[in-house]
Amino acid sequence: MNRAPTMRKPEHPVGARFIAPGLRSNMSTFNPDIHHRRSVRLRNYDYSQAGAYFITLCTQERKCLFGALAGDVVQLNEAGRLAQNIWDALPEHYSCIELDSFVVMPNHIHGIILLNTAGARFIASNDDGAANLGAMNRAPTLGEIVRAFKARCTHSVNQLLGTKGLSIWQRNYYEHVIRNESSLQEIREYIANNPAQWAIDSENPDVAVNQGAMNRAPTDPKDVKA
Repeated sequence: MNRAPTMRKPEHPVGARFIAPGLRSNMSTFNPDIHHRRSVRLRNYDYSQAGAYFITLCTQERKCLFGALAGDVVQLNEAGRLAQNIWDALPEHYSCIELDSFVVMPNHIHGIILLNTAGARFIASNDDGAANLGAMNRAPTLGEIVRAFKARCTHSVNQLLGTKGLSIWQRNYYEHVIRNESSLQEIREYIANNPAQWAIDSENPDVAVNQGAMNRAPTDPKDVKA
């Protein structure tokens, strides 16, 4: 039986440990209409430093690859469960990360990654052909972690479908540096409520057909590639 995805939270408060340094407090407000559609990547910001990061990945052409909604519950198919399991396994490969709230939607994912670079190391995978990046002697960047997740999903879904070289994800991804505990809580709530908002979500292909490009950002972000 398909189950709704689990909304995970750490067992202890994370805000004080994961506030990114050097950011102005008046920039902390999270706006889901902006932050999950266009990158707010900070120029010259070191994305390997400790912090809390909200990311969104969309499937290629926004195809509903991972399942469907039954009411306000996501019914994941096998590809969706693969994506969930690969996300859950990220800390097994990166000793420096902790996972917070996460959801797999039919054609995108939302998640929070907590990056703590103290004693960071990369644990290479033994899976054949699945993004084995080798040993690192430095903390990984957020982009490297996202690339590894995308590569492992692509490899696994192609194996599942019996395809070769099928593009699973859009080239870019959306990220937002979480600057304080209030913003963290807002984003957790946004992720938890995302399935209930599917009927009006512009990532929903049915909504996109009806509304066209009215509520979309004028351009996709080009500055973040993974």
